[in-house]
Amino acid sequence: MTDKEKLDKKKLVEYRTDGGVAILTLTNPPANTYSYEMMRDLDEAVLHARMDDDVHVLVVTGAGDKFFCAGADISMLEAVTPRYKYYFCLHANETLCRLEQTPKLVIAAMNGHTVGGGLEVALAADLRVAKAGAGKVGLPEVSLGVLPGTGGTQRLARTIGRSKSIEMMAKGTLLTPEQAATLGIVNEILPADGFLDRAIDYARQFCPPAKAAYAVGRIKRAVQTGLEVGFEQGLALERELQQLLFQSDDAKEGIAAYVQKRKPEFTGR
Repeated sequence: MTDKEKLDKKKLVEYRTDGGVAILTLTNPPANTYSYEMMRDLDEAVLHARMDDDVHVLVVTGAGDKFFCAGADISMLEAVTPRYKYYFCLHANETLCRLEQTPKLVIAAMNGHTVGGGLEVALAADLRVAKAGAGKVGLPEVSLGVLPGTGGTQRLARTIGRSKSIEMMAKGTLLTPEQAATLGIVNEILPADGFLDRAIDYARQFCPPAKAAYAVGRIKRAVQTGLEVGFEQGLALERELQQLLFQSDDAKEGIAAYVQKRKPEFTGR
């Protein structure tokens, strides 16, 4: 059985490609809550997309039209030991770090309620688009007596700043997608009609031939890693990645097209 056939058999993360875009759909009705099994499937899907040279952008979304993801399966967590809870959070964190560090752009297409661990999944993406007027967005874990334990405290603070993120999490605030966009959690609001198709079209703007996807991936790496190290180390990484890009086919094409006053035709190589 091939890797693609194995992925097709997955029940909790559906995987398909469409014109350079890999669509990863969280599938656990009714709220697409996640478990160890879903995180395992998501991890495998991300790896598959990362290794596919024909995939340039990943889009993560939820099945149905009401939920992107409502976070971890609370009934599952209630039934297991504290030790299992700890290792479950550890595994989920590792999966989201893989999503965050894969050298291809990742877009969360928030098609409905994106709360708790669901927002933590979305925050691990590079960009977030949301369906107009659809559901709530927030990290209300404080109402359960816990904190957002799958990277939420760290990624939200890096997205909207320290004070506002503490206030939002301490209150358990739930926002509309439009309010989330005002804070900078959401990059763009898309119309509800044909939302997923619109999200895929949004993703395609970062794919060849329109965009040098190899450069987009290195921009992501420079920012993601650079923000976690000192300024001088970040500049050193930037120079290293730029040198790699100068050797790429897309850089040669982009420079030639500029000199020849024509539109570049990028290949993602």
